[in-house]
Amino acid sequence: MRTTAWAVYARPMVWRMLLLGFSAGLPFMLVFSTLTAWLRTEEVSRTAIGFFAWVGVTYSIKVLWAPVVDRVRLPGLTRWLGQRRGWMVLAQLTIMTGLLGMALTDPINDLGRLAALAVMVAFASATQDITIDAFRIESDQVQYQAAMAGTYVLGYRLALLASGAGALFVADGAGWPLAYALMAGLVSVGLIAVAISKEPTHANRLDIETDPLVMAYRARVPGRGVGANIGAWITGAVIAPFVDFWRRLGWMAVPVIALVGLYKVSDISMAAMANPLYIDLGFTLSQIGAISGVFGVAMTITGGLLGGVMVTRFGLMPMLLAGAIGVAVTNLMFAWLATQPPQLWALMITITADNLLVGLSATVFIAWLSGLVSQRYTATQYALLSSLMTLPGKLMGGPSGWIVDQTNYVVFFVYASALGIPAIALALYLMSQPDHLKAGAPAR
Repeated sequence: MRTTAWAVYARPMVWRMLLLGFSAGLPFMLVFSTLTAWLRTEEVSRTAIGFFAWVGVTYSIKVLWAPVVDRVRLPGLTRWLGQRRGWMVLAQLTIMTGLLGMALTDPINDLGRLAALAVMVAFASATQDITIDAFRIESDQVQYQAAMAGTYVLGYRLALLASGAGALFVADGAGWPLAYALMAGLVSVGLIAVAISKEPTHANRLDIETDPLVMAYRARVPGRGVGANIGAWITGAVIAPFVDFWRRLGWMAVPVIALVGLYKVSDISMAAMANPLYIDLGFTLSQIGAISGVFGVAMTITGGLLGGVMVTRFGLMPMLLAGAIGVAVTNLMFAWLATQPPQLWALMITITADNLLVGLSATVFIAWLSGLVSQRYTATQYALLSSLMTLPGKLMGGPSGWIVDQTNYVVFFVYASALGIPAIALALYLMSQPDHLKAGAPAR
């Protein structure tokens, strides 16, 4: 008897990914957008707030320790829970501890401690992302991966609501320490997911010793000593995925990598100043939470769904270009908002346009990135590309508050819009190339 397409959502693992998606999404806003709102309400300088954007760099460099999370066994936890679940629990407990520490920290008198705790939460959160991605891929067959990804994304968005709008509502009524303490309690959702999940088997994981580069290394370096084994591990886990990427794309890897790094610069570099703008204009935390949090997340989901439809209708590369243009243009709407009195309709129009285009461009961009990845090195190469896609924006977002303090919001958001021009130019260039180079077709 043939099962219907909707029957995949009856699988227990599919719905466990809802809980794990929630766990993955919860810390993100708490070390970024929600944190900037807290700092601004405490009258921390915009220059200092801008540099807090560098906390997010942790997510952009997770590829550096991904091989460790993938293969290093944790004493006690790995034997008890397994490789994936053990690392998940370690990351979740670290996130919970960090959030409780932030709740007990005064940002006025101990800003450095708050920053250190935020980095700790971000590092643990990025580690959890690595583990959950691997857990999802290894936990079920290929035909169920789309359904698992769908419930994961839904859980992630619900977590953004809780840690964004939810935290703002709590902070508005009961203060920031209670808001962060409650968010620490919500980390238990991830712990519950680990408790009710089974450790996936590793039978189908790539054996490093069968990699051609490792075999060549073993031929050059005979013996099985500690040094030789470490060299083989580094060759297979770290070097081979990079070599494969460059061999397949050749010199076209240069513009492709440039576009990966620059595509989201315009969007990410301005994000740290969005909440400070709303607050400085006179909007309340509850108004920001309702429109930017609840309504904004709904618009992002809508934009993501629209992106999938538009790619089917118009093709990947035209929509990649459209997304780059759209994100750059919507930054100009923030410049316009900065010239307006605190009117809810103006805030809603700006957030609607921004989140729709962010959701659309994200869907298109992820589809393009997926075409660049080799099936032999999926996890490592995707970790590399997903790290690279946020790193430049995070670095350039650091001085965002300083730019606002030295000029004003209008100048800053026009500047942020202009940062999207290189991505538009690179998308146009790649569109002019042969079809097999546009979306990484050689990766297959």
